[in-house]
Amino acid sequence: MSGLLVRAVGGPCLVQDAGRPGHAAIGVGASGAADRASYALANRLVGNEPGAAALEVVLGGLEVEATATVWVCVTGAPAPLTVAGRAEPTGAVRVLRPGERLRMGVPASGLRSYLAVRGGIAVRPVLGSRSRDTLAGIGPAPVAAGDLLPLGTAGTGAMLVDAVPPASYDDPALLRVVRGPRADWIADVERLVAAPWRVGAASDRVGLRLEGVALTPAVSRGELPSEGALRGAIQVPPGGGPVVFGPDHPVTGGYPVVGVVVDADTDRLAQLRPGDAVRWRWV
Repeated sequence: MSGLLVRAVGGPCLVQDAGRPGHAAIGVGASGAADRASYALANRLVGNEPGAAALEVVLGGLEVEATATVWVCVTGAPAPLTVAGRAEPTGAVRVLRPGERLRMGVPASGLRSYLAVRGGIAVRPVLGSRSRDTLAGIGPAPVAAGDLLPLGTAGTGAMLVDAVPPASYDDPALLRVVRGPRADWIADVERLVAAPWRVGAASDRVGLRLEGVALTPAVSRGELPSEGALRGAIQVPPGGGPVVFGPDHPVTGGYPVVGVVVDADTDRLAQLRPGDAVRWRWV
């Protein structure tokens, strides 16, 4: 079987595609690539159909070997790459011949890189998607050394360019947020946009945990029933530390949503590392 033989992994490495929307009624979220723009770009560069499965790699460390001639491209966090021992930039479309290896180092900035292969990763879909949902525990298992990843037939388009410029990220990230439906449940909600925040170490695909001076609940608000949740929602638990929902967020939540990140800015959230600074502004 032709595909990619995984020789090593570093941080978490997951198969991701465009997600599985439409299953919230049974408690399953959409999931999918955390940085949707970088994921989609990688697929376009190798001529894959939209929605083809790729690898989402956290902080590099991945090494794969081709078992057939394949075309590959890495986008997102600009990890240093070698292809068959030659240094290559992210955003470049390159060929791997049988036995040749691609190695991915730790990116200087950003968190998640995307490795697309012409044809797509053809693991078994679950509920119509090949994405790994880390909260629901469905989809293909995290990629591990020794796995042979089969390739599909999604590579029907032309490869029109050789490379695109590598991604760069502003520091601190300044992201847009719409005032949420429960903003009045927090007495000092304006500090969300006035104060500096940092990404906590416990952050993952479910949500970013922000560290800073805790927000203060408004008095006499009682208990909030569970409500529907969405990607980019900023909840404030009783401890006052905001949590920003990511692609594997729960479908409901019982803490007040004080803001919602503009959808176009949620890809930037996917590239924030623990310790990174982030600021917000109302829109």
